[in-house]
Amino acid sequence: MGLKTLIKKIASEFLKSQIDYMITGGQTVLIYGEPRLTKDIDITLGITPNKLDDVLKIAKKLKLKILPQDPHNFVKETMVLPLLDEKTGLRIDLIFSFSEYGKEAVKRVKKINIKGVDVNYISVEDLIIHKIISGRERDIEDLKYILIKNKKIDEKYILKWLKEFEKVLNRNLIETFIKIRCKNENPQIKNLSTNSTL
Repeated sequence: MGLKTLIKKIASEFLKSQIDYMITGGQTVLIYGEPRLTKDIDITLGITPNKLDDVLKIAKKLKLKILPQDPHNFVKETMVLPLLDEKTGLRIDLIFSFSEYGKEAVKRVKKINIKGVDVNYISVEDLIIHKIISGRERDIEDLKYILIKNKKIDEKYILKWLKEFEKVLNRNLIETFIKIRCKNENPQIKNLSTNSTL
């Protein structure tokens, strides 16, 4: 079973169970940015850990190995359920997200058809937000390519949520976004400021 087949099967089960989800992480960089090798699948779930049992049933149905010995306690502490597809060696991290931002993000997904199934991928705007918040060198490099390849983005949405995250993280996220945009020589961003009306 290849990567696309695995993603298709996971997406199909979430659809049947009416679980909101979106593919995030390195798999989405393949779509929006510069291709790079990644051996994991990150999936954000728009549910609380109260529905963990439903997710565990899906994992068992797909014959995915549940990595934590005590998944309930692990998810309670980390909000992540790590799984492994032993046939391909691919790791799948299911991330439980039920914040206001998370709820909105899973409603803004980009649907991409994989072998007859519409799979939910994180929107380019939310991927940009994730990369800015992470701030790792690899993520900033990814971000540069993402902005080059995706000229039409909802900047108001990005700035709105970066502003909210700045309050919590006490970091200059908007400034980082603007600097990267300017380096990509997009004249539209030069008129933006951290005092923009959102």
